[in-house]
Amino acid sequence: MSHARFAGACLSMLAAAAIGFGLVATAQAETQLGRAYRIIAGKQFVDLTHSFGPNSPVWSGFGQAKMTPAVDPQTRQPYTIAKEGFRSTFYEMVGQYGTHLDPPAHFAEDGVTMDRIPLKQMILPLVVFDSTPLLVKDPNHAFSVDDLRAWEKKHGRVPKGAFAALRTDMYKDWDSNPERFKRSPFPAWSPETVKFLVEQRGVTAIGHESLDTDTTEKMESETYILHKGRYQIEVMANLDQVPATGALIVVAWPKVKDGLGFPARAFAILP
Repeated sequence: MSHARFAGACLSMLAAAAIGFGLVATAQAETQLGRAYRIIAGKQFVDLTHSFGPNSPVWSGFGQAKMTPAVDPQTRQPYTIAKEGFRSTFYEMVGQYGTHLDPPAHFAEDGVTMDRIPLKQMILPLVVFDSTPLLVKDPNHAFSVDDLRAWEKKHGRVPKGAFAALRTDMYKDWDSNPERFKRSPFPAWSPETVKFLVEQRGVTAIGHESLDTDTTEKMESETYILHKGRYQIEVMANLDQVPATGALIVVAWPKVKDGLGFPARAFAILP
């Protein structure tokens, strides 16, 4: 065999081997994803999101949502299934409504808007701090760094990159007692704890059940967390159904260009 033919045969064999290796690698990747899906599909899911409507609690500075039938711009008549075969709703509301996302740009001039938050930050390890035992003596307790350290002694160190959620059981008033839900003061984070979570534990995001992060007059905690490039989810639900550690949280929201906040859908996958 000539050198040229020999070299050609070698190249052909290498190409075939490369293709075969690529197919094997793809098959392995598909197997890994398939295995991951089967594991997740067999787990329990907990919805961390409130349903919301025109009468849902909202900060008084924004006002209530309006939800009306969408109308034909020519006739001004609502679309109906009987006439047009479909129906739709026109929504008029602030982005910070119901269970919602606050991106950094909500408070920071140069902050990331909701459409630019990386996809990988929308599924995270979830840790839940249970503040309810502390509310027996202090109904408006601000979860402190000492409280967090006591939690870590029991459950281990907060993992870097986690989503840290504060359970207060305020969510139970959302539908049953909306005026109480909107009360102030209310149980929340202390600013020192939010700073500790960012600077000492490197969390990616935080969440809570109340309409605001804390009750300081200058909104110190919310200003801090958003200026540090983290996002938060407000008005969460059902955190009492999630363990302190081991769960994952998945959060999704519409990809509004340059968006400053919007209702979000959050759920936990239990271990």
